[in-house]
Amino acid sequence: KVKIIDKTLRLEIFGFSGIALNKDYNGTAFKLMDKMWQVVKSNNLKNKGLNIWVYEQEEQVFAGVELNDIPPFDTGLEQKTITLTKYAYYKHIGPYNLIKQAGQNMKNELESKGLQTNFPYIEIYGHWTNDENKLETGLLMCLE
Repeated sequence: KVKIIDKTLRLEIFGFSGIALNKDYNGTAFKLMDKMWQVVKSNNLKNKGLNIWVYEQEEQVFAGVELNDIPPFDTGLEQKTITLTKYAYYKHIGPYNLIKQAGQNMKNELESKGLQTNFPYIEIYGHWTNDENKLETGLLMCLE
C-alpha cells in the first residue's frame, strides 16, 4: 500500500508554526490550523481547501494550506516551502484517530524494506465528510 515516489514534490503552504509542548502534536496543530483559517477567511484568500500539517525536528509543527495566489499584502501568515525529492506516500482512509497508528505502520513497513525516514513528515487532509470511515488523509514521509 505504501508507494515510494522518486519525483520531486514541492509544496508552498501558508499558515502558522509552533512547538508541540509535552508532545501534544494534535492539540498544537489544531490551534495553529484554527488561527490559520481565521486569517484565510477574514482576508478572503482563495485556497485549495486542504489542511496540511507538517511535523519537523524538535517538536516543531506547521499547519497550513495551499493558496491559489500569494497574498498581495501582509496577512501575518508564515510561508513555508517544502521540497521532497524522494518520499513514501500512503493514503489513509478512515477515522482521524487511526492516523497515528497508520503512520507508525507505514514507518515500520519502510524500515523493514531498509528505507530510512527523515523529517518532515506531512499529513494532507482530504475534504471533510460526515462519514468518518470515508475520510482521506495523505501521509508523506521523507526518505533518505
